Amino acid sequence: MRTRLPFIILAWVLADVYFFRAVETLTNNPVILWGYWLIDMLLVAGFVSLMSRTRANRPPADLIAVLMAGTLLTFVPKVLSIPVLVIGDITRLIRHFPPRSIWVSELTMAVAAFVFISLLYGMTGGRHRYKVHRVTLKFEDLPKEFDGFTITQLSDIHAGSFTSRRGVEKGISLVNKQNSDMILFTGDLVNNKASEMEPWIELFAKLKAPFGKYSVLGNHDYGDYISWESEEAKNDNLAQLKQVHQQIGFNLLLNSAVQIKKAGAAIALIGVENWGKGGFHKYGSLTRATAGVADNEFKILMSHDPSHWEAKTLEHEKHINLALAGHTHGMQFGIELFGFQWSPIKYMYPQWAGLYSHNGKYLYVNRGFGFLGFKGRLGIWPEITVITLKKK
Repeated sequence: MRTRLPFIILAWVLADVYFFRAVETLTNNPVILWGYWLIDMLLVAGFVSLMSRTRANRPPADLIAVLMAGTLLTFVPKVLSIPVLVIGDITRLIRHFPPRSIWVSELTMAVAAFVFISLLYGMTGGRHRYKVHRVTLKFEDLPKEFDGFTITQLSDIHAGSFTSRRGVEKGISLVNKQNSDMILFTGDLVNNKASEMEPWIELFAKLKAPFGKYSVLGNHDYGDYISWESEEAKNDNLAQLKQVHQQIGFNLLLNSAVQIKKAGAAIALIGVENWGKGGFHKYGSLTRATAGVADNEFKILMSHDPSHWEAKTLEHEKHINLALAGHTHGMQFGIELFGFQWSPIKYMYPQWAGLYSHNGKYLYVNRGFGFLGFKGRLGIWPEITVITLKKK
């Protein structure tokens, strides 16, 4: 990231300079013109300071959130409105560069204002605009007793980011209204510390499912992203987080499997610890988790990071019918309209939101219940997934 920082700043400055010409067309007020650059210089200085810090000198999470929000609110509206200026300048080139028309600059500002207001909504109403995604999956080897069995998947709660009890209550209520047979949580209960969950334990303990509530750990649950007084303190935090899962009523699966039984039949529910490609820790072991699972059993896997699916799950000797993941949050920013999906996260994760399939095996990536870093969501709303299993 540090090696790319100069190029990011350069792109930022170039976009700013170009957009500034539209501002100049509309006003020569020195307060507005100087204020334009002052905001950008403060944000750039903040990010340079942020990147120069070590993990031991990590800045407060709130400061990071402010910088991210400030960047989105200033940079994204400019970038998305620049095409208006480009089209206008192309016509000026054809006409031998007459002065820029006032209406072109006004239209540019209107587009930027619309994007700004949309982002502002994402930081307020968007963070708790829970959306239920329903998926029906058919399998030939599903026991007939489980035909119509429903699963609600939650992921990426990130309790340390919550600020609205009413907003979280809204989400919990919506989960229970689904009346699913089983609730599965695919990791990242907290941002860093188990204590972040303390104000919310009572709420999440209200989640109900007749066939139980099961969970796995995500990359943020291990406390790897902050400094600890000692290794013992870090281990104690993880032990405390595991107790929090119990207090909520989650049965935490740590590279292990359980049988879910119904009317004399059973399916295997498998949970691995976090395993992610690249620089993410690889605590998970699918081989260990499936050691006691029969080859012919119908299998559902909970694995926080979707990169685990292509890297390990698809090639595994035991057929995993359905894998459930989270982790990406859909980057909390993107477009999902009329079947079209786009988010910048797609360039990092081939499987980043929704349903994927390969040779009869399925992966569902939940967009996340909470939020992290950017304290909001826009276009990629917080998700409650309801999956119905059907016998083919």
